[in-house]
Amino acid sequence: MATEGEGEKRYITVEELRKHNAATDLWISIQGGVYDVTDWIKDHPGGDLPLLSLAGQDATDAFVAYHPASAWAHLGRFFVGYLDGYCVTDVSRDYRRLVAEFSKSGLFDEKGRVALLTICFMLFLLVTAVSGVLLSESALVHALCGGMTGFLWIQSGWIGHDSGHYRIVRNPRLNRVAQIISGNCLTGLSIGWWKRNHNAHHIACNSLDFDPDLQHMPLFAVSSKFFASMTSYFYERKMNFDAVARFLISYQHWTFYPVMCFARINLLAQSILLLLSKKNVPNRWQEITGVAVFWIWYPLLVSCLPNWGERITFVVASLAVTGIQHVQFCLNHFSSSVYVGPPQGNDWFEKQTMGTLDVSCSPWMDWFHGGLQFQVEHHLFPRLPRCHLRKVSPFVRELCKKHKLPYNIASFWEANAMTVRTLRAAALQAQDLANPVPKNLVWEAVNTHG
Repeated sequence: MATEGEGEKRYITVEELRKHNAATDLWISIQGGVYDVTDWIKDHPGGDLPLLSLAGQDATDAFVAYHPASAWAHLGRFFVGYLDGYCVTDVSRDYRRLVAEFSKSGLFDEKGRVALLTICFMLFLLVTAVSGVLLSESALVHALCGGMTGFLWIQSGWIGHDSGHYRIVRNPRLNRVAQIISGNCLTGLSIGWWKRNHNAHHIACNSLDFDPDLQHMPLFAVSSKFFASMTSYFYERKMNFDAVARFLISYQHWTFYPVMCFARINLLAQSILLLLSKKNVPNRWQEITGVAVFWIWYPLLVSCLPNWGERITFVVASLAVTGIQHVQFCLNHFSSSVYVGPPQGNDWFEKQTMGTLDVSCSPWMDWFHGGLQFQVEHHLFPRLPRCHLRKVSPFVRELCKKHKLPYNIASFWEANAMTVRTLRAAALQAQDLANPVPKNLVWEAVNTHG
């Protein structure tokens, strides 16, 4: 580290910056400035994981993607010095220019009417489902109401997703109310859990050991690299590839859709585990209260059904229909390029485009995909309201073409086929008996001597 005399600029080398990469000593570089954000981790609205993932390196592109122009004014209090030899790649320069152009044109501020229409649709689904259970005696109607509840959860998921990335209403308190109602109260999923998980996913898109959205051991593995029993930095545990994992993964291309029908159960469990953990959860009691509301109204609604057969059918229908959304989550990333290790701030645009897949569809189907059909655009501009994603798509295509980067897009059915092919390829590798399996940890514990 080179330090000038008093009153002169202080320059910090890249090597020195890299040393400050721990939670207790965390520096990042933004636009050539170096900032000590060690004390800011606990207060960072996006949680600690984005800062920890990009610690000790340039994080300009990620900062630009996630923060409005007003955020730059707050950097001064963290300033340490200037990054020695700071330079910008052509891709990053064009990307930042595009963000600035979208900002000047007001695209980040114009929300459209998507949120209002979605909320009205959700209200219709909720009233219809509850009315069907309480007013009808038909088992078929009750089953349809279960599916309608699952569809309500899907639409609630889109609203929760949008409100977590940007304010769907201008008032921050009302935006928070929308988050809690759409997420915690209606679906039982903690918005705090979702933001922690989703921010980690966006920052480390398709990193096998840093992106939680790819870490589904022992049920699924999108790459044979998981067979090395790597450690999940999100879940802070080793993802063991043992005999059980080998068996399940060997048939994952057959079990994928059945498991997706019940994937919501895992999300419900993850929400509760986080809220009961010692991790920092902003507004924990708001989160807990919201989740408690779900566990009151949904079981109460199910209990109004006349017998256990219809109750089980209602719950299964709810979960199975919501499984469509979980399939959508997987289509955007399972068949895309993956890597091992932490994200790098200097290849942000490249990693986001290589690790995501767009789903082509007609404009009238945009409501069904909730913005995820433009996954490349969403990952590059996460603050952009989904009503503008189709509008900016040509600009992203052109930028990818200019820098000879892939712009991955497929139809909904092609994306499903690509996902299944990816799962099948890993399954065949798992079936290969020449691939040694680590000893089962339980077996080792029982047979330990001494």
